[in-house]
Amino acid sequence: MARLNICYGYKSDVNYGIFIYPLSMELAIPLSKKGEPLFRQVYLGLRQAILVGNFRAGDQLPSTRDMAEQLGISRTVVLLAYDQLLAEGFVEGRSGSGTYVSEFLKGTRPKSPEKSARVQLSRFGVAAAQAASGVDFPDRRSAVLRYNFAFGRSDTTIFPFEMWRRILLAKAREASVRELDYGPAAGVPALREAICVHLRRSRAVVCDPSEVIVVNGSQQALDLIARVLVERGDSVAIEDPQYQGTREVLRAAGARLRPVPVDRDGLNPAKLPKQARLVFVTPSHQFPTGAILSLARRIELLEWARRTNSVIVENDYDGEFHYQGRPLESLQGLDTEGRVIYLGTFSRTVFPALRIGYLIVPKLLAPAFTTAKWLCDQHSATLEQQTLAEFITSGMYERHLRRLRRRNTARREVLVQAIQKYLGERVEVTGDGSGAHVVLWPRKRVSEDTVIAQAASRGVGIYGISHSFLTRPSRPGLMLGYSTMNEAEIREGIRLLGEVL
Repeated sequence: MARLNICYGYKSDVNYGIFIYPLSMELAIPLSKKGEPLFRQVYLGLRQAILVGNFRAGDQLPSTRDMAEQLGISRTVVLLAYDQLLAEGFVEGRSGSGTYVSEFLKGTRPKSPEKSARVQLSRFGVAAAQAASGVDFPDRRSAVLRYNFAFGRSDTTIFPFEMWRRILLAKAREASVRELDYGPAAGVPALREAICVHLRRSRAVVCDPSEVIVVNGSQQALDLIARVLVERGDSVAIEDPQYQGTREVLRAAGARLRPVPVDRDGLNPAKLPKQARLVFVTPSHQFPTGAILSLARRIELLEWARRTNSVIVENDYDGEFHYQGRPLESLQGLDTEGRVIYLGTFSRTVFPALRIGYLIVPKLLAPAFTTAKWLCDQHSATLEQQTLAEFITSGMYERHLRRLRRRNTARREVLVQAIQKYLGERVEVTGDGSGAHVVLWPRKRVSEDTVIAQAASRGVGIYGISHSFLTRPSRPGLMLGYSTMNEAEIREGIRLLGEVL
C-alpha cells in the first residue's frame, strides 16, 4: 500500500496548496482562494491524479481529517470532495478502513496520455476546420494599435447604457415565472412588432410581424438560410469580393460558389450565372468595396431571380448609415413575388455583445425558418429581446441612431479631408457614400501585406481585402473603418499612413 506524505506548497499565483507523494511520485494540487470552490479544486486535483495513474486501483487516499488538518481548511470541504469522487465511482469506502481508489479502474491508465484520439469529422466539421485560420475570433485580433481603423465595430462610447440597464432591470422585475420559461422560437412578439414598424419607416421593408424571425446576430441568420435553402452541390451566386461570414457558411454547407464581379455600381447582374439556387448581396453598402447597388441593377437582379426561380438574400448590415442624397430603399421593398430574404443586425447600432439580429422571410417560408431556429437553439434570450423592444418603441433607439449618424457623418468628413490632404491622388476612394468604412485603392502597385505591416509599425491599423475575393483580385485594396475613432485620431492615422504610401 502506498504511503502518502502531505505537506504545504506555495506558488506565486496561488494562495496555498498541497503536494502529495504516492510511491515517491510528486503530485501538486494548487488551491486558490479565487475561482472555483475549494472542495471542487481538491476534487479535480485528486480526480486528475487517478485518471493519469498517479493513484492506482486499490491505493488508499489520506483520511479526510488528516487532509483537512494539513491544509488548514474545514473537514467539510474535504468530505465534499471525497463524496463527489465516491458518487462518480472513482473511489470506494471500506468500513473501518478508509477510502480507496476503485478496483474497476485497474488497467485503465492511458498508455500515451499525451496522444489525442483521431476523431472522424463530418463534412461540415472538415469545412469548419479548414476555415478556422481565417475566421475573426476576438482572441486572435492583433495587438492594440493607437490608430486602429477597425471595421465592423459599433461606437459603444455614446450608447445610453444607463437607460438600457434601467429597462433591463425593470423587465427582470416585472417578469413572471411563466415568462422565464422557454420563449417563442421566432422571437418575442413585442420585438417582432417593433422591428417591423422600424423597418417599414426607415428602410421601406414590406413586412408584418409573422414574417420576422429573431436570431442571434446576422451570422446565425446566414447559417439558418444555408440550412433551410441550400443542398450540398447547389449553385449559389455571391459577390466577388464578398463578406467572409457568408462565404464560409456556404462552403460549410457544400454549396458550389459562383462569384459575380462587383464594380462601382455594385454586383453586375449581367454576370450572374444562368442558373443558381440563391444569390447573396449587400446592396446598400457592398462589403467590402462600399459600392451602392444602383436602382437599375436592383430591378435587373429581381428580374433575373424571377426568370431563374431563384432567391435573393439581402444583407443590410449597415443600411442605417447614408451620407449623400436620399438613401435607396431596400431591395426587399421592390420585391412583389416573395423572392427576397432580408436580414439585419443590431450589432452595428446597439452593441455586438447583444447578439440580436433578424430575418424578414416571405410568409410561405416562415414556418420552415421558425422550426429551423428552434432546432438550432430554441430561441434567443427573452429578457434582452423585451428590453430591445422597449428601447425601440419608446423612441430611444431612433434618438440613439440620430446621434450615431451625426457622429459618423462628422468622422467621415474628417476622414475624406485627411485622405485628400495626406494621400491625394495616390489613392482612389470607394464606399464613402454610406456605411462606416471606406476602401483605399492605391494607384501604384503595392503589396497589401507590406503596407499593412509598415502601417502597424507606426501604430496604424488598416486591413486588406484580397482575402475577400474568390477570384484573383485585379489590384490591392485597403479597408478603413472609422466608427470607433475620434476626429483627431483619424487625422493623425491618415497622416502616418501617408508616410507609408
